[in-house]
Amino acid sequence: MIFKKNNYPENNELIVCTVKKVLPHSVFCNLDEYNHEGMIHISEVAPGRIRNMRDFVEEGRKIACKILSIDKEKGHINLSLRRVNQSQKIKKFQEFKQEGRAGKILEDTLKPLKKEEIENVAFKILERFESLNSCFNEIVNNNFNLESLNLEKTLSEKLTKVIKEKIKPPEVKLKTKLFLESTQPDGIISIKKILSEIKKLNPKISFLYLGAPSYKIEIISNNHKEAESNMKKIAEVTEKLSKQLHCNFKFERQDK
Repeated sequence: MIFKKNNYPENNELIVCTVKKVLPHSVFCNLDEYNHEGMIHISEVAPGRIRNMRDFVEEGRKIACKILSIDKEKGHINLSLRRVNQSQKIKKFQEFKQEGRAGKILEDTLKPLKKEEIENVAFKILERFESLNSCFNEIVNNNFNLESLNLEKTLSEKLTKVIKEKIKPPEVKLKTKLFLESTQPDGIISIKKILSEIKKLNPKISFLYLGAPSYKIEIISNNHKEAESNMKKIAEVTEKLSKQLHCNFKFERQDK
């Protein structure tokens, strides 16, 4: 279940829409995550000349669009379908699916309550977070307490318990290739020391020996910011020890 937001989306935001009506030069859509409607001009449906709009869109179909402009006074929202690439589309639909799952967890957990009461809990969360799923991930990582939303304590505890049972902590993986070599007589000892010091930074750092002088390093973190911070620490430690131990090194990122 998707709980819709009452506010407006932001310009350039990616959203999921359901096609409502297809006209010769425009497409009208319902915004699945907001209580609003948007329009796609034929020039924003696909690049090049379009002979038949229904080759690209049809009523009832869900599509990922980008917000081009918003006129809040008139209630007009202009959308683009052609400016969303395949990777963005896949990512957006994955997020939409996760949000639907989060909404189902909320609805099932609070089922004894009236529909309006369940929606009120959802709206309180969406006033603080961009999505239910982002809130639930913070709860799983013990970074947020639902009681801060002024929810009843027993309700908050019940929902928190179910969220932690149903949702696994998010994982972000970053990969890099490290070229590390030494021409010193005891070079192998120096290399082992550098790798050992890198490993001490985080138990979730793993190594794969690719053959001298190459090593594959993988970092698993709860979020992208933390993963990038760990990657930076690895680079700093490697540079510092390589200078001390007269080793040569180079990093080659594999995740971008």
